[in-house]
Amino acid sequence: MAHDLRVFLDASALIAAGASPLGGSALVAQVCARGLTQALVTRRVLLEAERNLDAKFPPTALLEFYNLLGRLNPQIVPPPAPAEVQAATLIVPSEDAHVLAATRTGRATHLLTSDRSHFLGQAAREAILPIVIRTPGGFLSACLGRS
Repeated sequence: MAHDLRVFLDASALIAAGASPLGGSALVAQVCARGLTQALVTRRVLLEAERNLDAKFPPTALLEFYNLLGRLNPQIVPPPAPAEVQAATLIVPSEDAHVLAATRTGRATHLLTSDRSHFLGQAAREAILPIVIRTPGGFLSACLGRS
C-alpha cells in the first residue's frame, strides 16, 4: 500500500499538526512518516503554515512544525501553472486556488484540509473528483480505519 495514497496537506493541516502534536493532523504526519502514504506540499503552503504558526502560536508550535517536516519528508510539488491556478478559481476562492491546482499537479489522491468553508462543501468535493477532500481526522477514519 505504500504510496498508493498521495495526500496533499494544505496549510491548515500543517498548522494543526504543529499546534497539536496529538491531533488528527499530527497522526496523518506519522502515517506518512511510516511510509503508508506519501505527503505532498508546495513551498507556498509551507511558508503559509510557518508564518501562521509564528504569528499565532507559542514558539513550541513552530519547533514542532520543523520537527514534523523532518519526520514527514514531504514531496515538494512544483508551483502549478498560472492557467491551472486560474481554472481552480472556478471551484474555490482565489486565495485557495493554488492549493487545489497543486493537488492536481502533484497527482494527489486526497487533499487534507480543515478549511470547511472553501474545500469541504459538496460542490468543491464533486468538482475535483477523483481527488477526495477530507479533514485529517476524516482521512484517518475513512482510509485507514482509525479514529
